[in-house]
Amino acid sequence: MANANKVALITGANRGLGLEMARQLGKAGVTVVLGARDPEKGEAAAELLRGEGIDARFLVLEVTNRQHHAAAAEFLDENFGRLDILINNAGISLDSLGGGPPSTTTDEVIRQTFDTNFFAPVALTRVLLPLLKKSEAARIVNMSSILGSQTLHSDPNSPIYNFKALSYDASKAALNSFTIHLAYELRDTSIKVNSAHPGWVKTDMGTEAALMEIPEGASTGVQLALLGEDGPTGGYFHLGKRVPW
Repeated sequence: MANANKVALITGANRGLGLEMARQLGKAGVTVVLGARDPEKGEAAAELLRGEGIDARFLVLEVTNRQHHAAAAEFLDENFGRLDILINNAGISLDSLGGGPPSTTTDEVIRQTFDTNFFAPVALTRVLLPLLKKSEAARIVNMSSILGSQTLHSDPNSPIYNFKALSYDASKAALNSFTIHLAYELRDTSIKVNSAHPGWVKTDMGTEAALMEIPEGASTGVQLALLGEDGPTGGYFHLGKRVPW
């Protein structure tokens, strides 16, 4: 397999999109490390994938815990000596249904949302970057959302114009900014950094009202994780098409 011997770490991987991305990468020959905060659920997810013939490992990883970041780097270094793919997937949405006006958003909700959706992936990526640089061609995928698009939020004719949740939307816009800046920093290396909008997916966050099934929603992140050397960097994509910033 072309992807044999590659190693991927996926955060928030015990269920939903994270688990499905691990499954699709594993079936492509990648060794997948499932990061999750709950040991019982994380190990059960890894065991499920191993039952499907996938080389899957579990790693305790609460993304807001900086000690877990250091432990993750140590685990990957000791077991593989490098990291080929990092998918920053873990995320939360604490805004009330429909978002509500920004004037009612509390400091606590904003801080908790940014801690998980922005500060954590920035910090984790920084810790793992030395291992990513040891890969021949590492890929970093930040799982964003179309709700992080400032262009679409400011356009009255866009499909998301009436769907505004300040904490979540702003955290994903900030994550997109991280993608742009990190891709620029790494522009002269073989590392590619991109943001992915998975779509409105039938996950716990997306609910059953969503339009997409989980396998299709996972495909954008997987595509960006397996980009060839001629693939883009510093972009924002959904199913192979660019999303406006």
